Amino acid sequence: MASVAAGPLPNKISGEESSSSNPSDAVIFFGISLVLGIASRHVLRGTRVPYTVALLILGIGLGSLEYGTNHRLGKIGDGIRLWANIDPNLLLAVFLPALLFESSFSMEVHQIKRCMVQMLLLAGPGVLISTFCLGFALKLAFPYDWSWKTSLLLGGLLSATDPVAVVALLKELGASKKLSTIIEGESLMNDGTAIVVYQLFYRMVLGWSFNLGAVIKFLTEVSLGAVGIGLAFGVVFVLWLGFIFNDTVIEIALTLAVSYIAYFTAQEGADVSGVLTVMTLGMFYAAVARTAFKGDGQQSLHHFWEMVAYIANTLIFILSGVVIAEGVLSSDSIFKTHGNSWGYLILLYVFVQVSRMVVVGVLYPFLRYFGYGLDWKEATILVWSGLRGAVALSLSLSVKRSSDNSSYISSETGTLFVFLTGGIVFLTLIVNGSTTQFVLHLLAMDKLSTPKRRILDYTKYEMLKKALDAFDDIGDDEELGPVDWPTVRRYITCLNDVEGEGHVHPHAHSVFQSDNLDPMNFKDIRTRFLNGFRASYWGMLDEGRIMQTIANLLMRSVDEAIDMVSHEPLSDWKGLKANVHFPNYYKYLQTSICPQKLVTYFTVERLESACYICAAFLRAHRIARQQLHDFIGDSEVASIVINESEAEGEEARKFLEDVRVTFPQVLRVVKTRQVTYSVLNHLIDYVQNLEKAGLLEEKEMIHLHDSVQTDLKKLLRNPPLVKIPKIRELINVHPLLGALPSAVCEPLAGSAKVIMKLHGVTLYREGSKPSGIWLISNGVVKWASKTMRNKHSLHPTFTHGSTLGLYEVLIGKPYVCDMITDSVVLCFFLEAEKILEVLRSDPAIENFLWQESVIILAKLLLPQIFEKMTMQDLRSLVIERSKMTIYLRGETIEIPHHSIGFLLEGFIKTQGVQEELITSPAALLPSSGDLSFLGSEMSGSKPASFYHQGSCYQVETRARVIIFDIAAFEANRALQRRPSSLVSHSVDQPSRSLSREHGGLMSWPEHFFKPSQNDHNPEEETDLRANNLSARAMQLSIFGSMVNNNRWHASSSKRSQIKPSHSVSYPKVPSNHGRPLVSIRSEGSSTVRKKLEVRELIGQNSTSQLQSSSTKERVRDDSSDESGAEDELIVRIDSPSSLSFRQAS
Repeated sequence: MASVAAGPLPNKISGEESSSSNPSDAVIFFGISLVLGIASRHVLRGTRVPYTVALLILGIGLGSLEYGTNHRLGKIGDGIRLWANIDPNLLLAVFLPALLFESSFSMEVHQIKRCMVQMLLLAGPGVLISTFCLGFALKLAFPYDWSWKTSLLLGGLLSATDPVAVVALLKELGASKKLSTIIEGESLMNDGTAIVVYQLFYRMVLGWSFNLGAVIKFLTEVSLGAVGIGLAFGVVFVLWLGFIFNDTVIEIALTLAVSYIAYFTAQEGADVSGVLTVMTLGMFYAAVARTAFKGDGQQSLHHFWEMVAYIANTLIFILSGVVIAEGVLSSDSIFKTHGNSWGYLILLYVFVQVSRMVVVGVLYPFLRYFGYGLDWKEATILVWSGLRGAVALSLSLSVKRSSDNSSYISSETGTLFVFLTGGIVFLTLIVNGSTTQFVLHLLAMDKLSTPKRRILDYTKYEMLKKALDAFDDIGDDEELGPVDWPTVRRYITCLNDVEGEGHVHPHAHSVFQSDNLDPMNFKDIRTRFLNGFRASYWGMLDEGRIMQTIANLLMRSVDEAIDMVSHEPLSDWKGLKANVHFPNYYKYLQTSICPQKLVTYFTVERLESACYICAAFLRAHRIARQQLHDFIGDSEVASIVINESEAEGEEARKFLEDVRVTFPQVLRVVKTRQVTYSVLNHLIDYVQNLEKAGLLEEKEMIHLHDSVQTDLKKLLRNPPLVKIPKIRELINVHPLLGALPSAVCEPLAGSAKVIMKLHGVTLYREGSKPSGIWLISNGVVKWASKTMRNKHSLHPTFTHGSTLGLYEVLIGKPYVCDMITDSVVLCFFLEAEKILEVLRSDPAIENFLWQESVIILAKLLLPQIFEKMTMQDLRSLVIERSKMTIYLRGETIEIPHHSIGFLLEGFIKTQGVQEELITSPAALLPSSGDLSFLGSEMSGSKPASFYHQGSCYQVETRARVIIFDIAAFEANRALQRRPSSLVSHSVDQPSRSLSREHGGLMSWPEHFFKPSQNDHNPEEETDLRANNLSARAMQLSIFGSMVNNNRWHASSSKRSQIKPSHSVSYPKVPSNHGRPLVSIRSEGSSTVRKKLEVRELIGQNSTSQLQSSSTKERVRDDSSDESGAEDELIVRIDSPSSLSFRQAS
């Protein structure tokens, strides 16, 4: 402290004392003080008297024996004198850092945040009001003829409610958490501000002059500088703590070292408040680093600081008593001069209490408004708990020491300062400290609420049941025989009052009406429920399920939800939403300024963090629901709270399902880290248990333990990361680009732009000019349109493998709808010019691109039919049940029964009484009499502008039309009724095995749709190659990276050298009614809930093989083996879509 250092303070005791005593005698006083402290705590445990009061009285007794009995204590007296003459600076420097850090570190951060304004009011304006009140009283009512500066100096000195005394009192007595936080936080803060005020007036007494601006500048520099230094030390040492791995001794020693280094740096180096510095440091540690101590380390830290606080409190209160006794017994001349000093001490005590009442009374309106509020009962306790302690006493000793060699302060004034301060410390601790619990009882603030009392009684009955269960388990053994329950029951006196009363459920209807549930019961159960979440989060932190930063967020959400339990349902998810969803500033990452790799890194990191939060949130709720049900059983209150918990988890559950569909790699990495950490922890427990059982020696256990710890350290330092596959890999498994021959695919892949889009970003808008196509690799995109509104579109989304904007690029018209990301989306963008160049390179590729475009177009124009189908179903429909034909002007287009057509390009018109010109794109339906096969969605509905009905259409210009056979729809609906079937079997084609040709399902991609070895004319060859490209696209959408890319590209390149000729009107993909439709469900939003585990392969795969007409006989000959397996199985394929397949015979 600058104030203390400014005066000429003696740093050593006098030469006479030093010659007759040995410095080692101080150890005797230390040991005796600890023994007295242990005895006081032991004797007074369970009483209403705080042990600190007894310590102060014992210290006064020791001092009286030493200073009032002519040195009769020998070596003990020498030790007492050494401690009594300790330098005040050293006294503060030894005890305050540890006590302040322990007190501030043990406070709850959320409580500090809510009560911060109240604490600042009491520690700022409150200290100033108290200083001036006491200063005026000392100047006007006391006969010491002090100057205003001297009176204000003592007033500021006495304004500090000492945290040492108050914290010790609150730990011994009971008070609400809100009130405890206000009293403890105010004590910590106003101790620092009182010292700052003391420094100011002390310098004024020594002759320094200050104007108002200088005073404000001084107070600002000293206080804000202290806060800054505390934060700086906190950041540095928390970073250091992050590099320490499972070394509890170093972690605890670091917290002790930083408190003393920060105090010394601030107090002596920067000339600012060391108290505020250590307080800031402790609160920063509590906010940031509390979760860094896990499991045994956290318990060790708690016990260590509890022991440090106990030792420091013991020494400082006994020493305070000794100093008070020494000050009184050495002030005989003062009592002769001022005979009424004892009376004025009592008067000063009254003024101290009155000033405290004035402070709380003036600030009461603000204290009621801010934070948790404050009622009159709590305000009464706040007044009565304003104890003074070692800080005020040390500051008065500084004045006394400086008065011996100062012309500004007389020796008599210094002695009076010690006498009056010591007397106030004694009176506040003896009177206020001993009666605080009585005041709490008088105000009925120590009573349990009715719900808590009923829970307590109910718990006693549960304890009795557990006692009986334990007796049944261990009441009889082979060695000692049985024991009777009544004998055991007599020793369990804590449950004596249980058996005589009836068992009453805590939420029984006899206490309140069932239709008017008591809000206090809801508040109590919700609070217990949320406390269960906190305990679960600590457990998950120890198990490695969550990281330190995630744990801080989760526990903060619990604290915020506890504040709302009295008037809102469970709301802990509200505090987590902002950390799960992407913040608005992430949209700025979409600009071209940020590199795409950086955007991908931050996006994936955010997704990973959100998955940790959601998974831990859902797990904590599930555990808490089970525990509440096991404890309370069935009750209306518990059921309502459990329903609130289930409703809270809906959004988190949906988020995880969305991530599972869009970015399964993230969930896989999160689970990998959790499982690895858990396995390593199990290994550590196993080795330790072997050592405890005597099967391993300590040296062997340490060797194995260290090896596992090394692996655990590697996991924490280098955890598994979410790695987006290389661009080339993603492109090769996309159905569009991966299906193209390598000669065509390579240039397109080189020009593709990889882009990561956040939720809610528009890819393109309806009516805008098509600039290119978007290939969706991961994520979900939804569409919306003003012109194609359709009530049947319930889930207008596209996922992995979709090619968006391709139809508009091919036809050269504006985009037909808006495409907006519905999740985080990883996609590729290809410019329209590149696609058009490929379009003109090969007729087979042209036909393939048109086939790919109709997949998206079908979902847009007729969502009531095609929206139910997966992308794989649609691709197989295009291959197996479609016919694409180019018509010239004057030709007639017929839509067969049970078929649907799509006009892709050109103009046609209806035939009949009312001719209507139809432009592309349009859906062509059969005449109204044939709509019954479409189901209730289409039957009887009025045609919309984007689909038309009629059996024949006249071609006006060159038109491209693709027609789907409705038999495919019937087969698809049959598949939906039987979700376990992989392939729909037609009547005339029985199930065939894949065991020979395909060697099981896993070998299917290499042999799927083998081209016929027979010769074809150019038109048929073009048809076949286009068909093979579409089949290849379907394979990629199903099997992903399992498909042999090199083999396909090589064979495709050879076939692409054939140039077919064109006819006037030719079919591109002929329909084959003999081939079955393949339907394989991917793990999308419609099936992901049913496919959360991989089942073991039990039997052989049994299915009907997809085959073309040219290879039908060959496949039938090679696949003669039949499998009778009936067990359902799931084969999970390692591809970006993380697909699952079900199969049953």
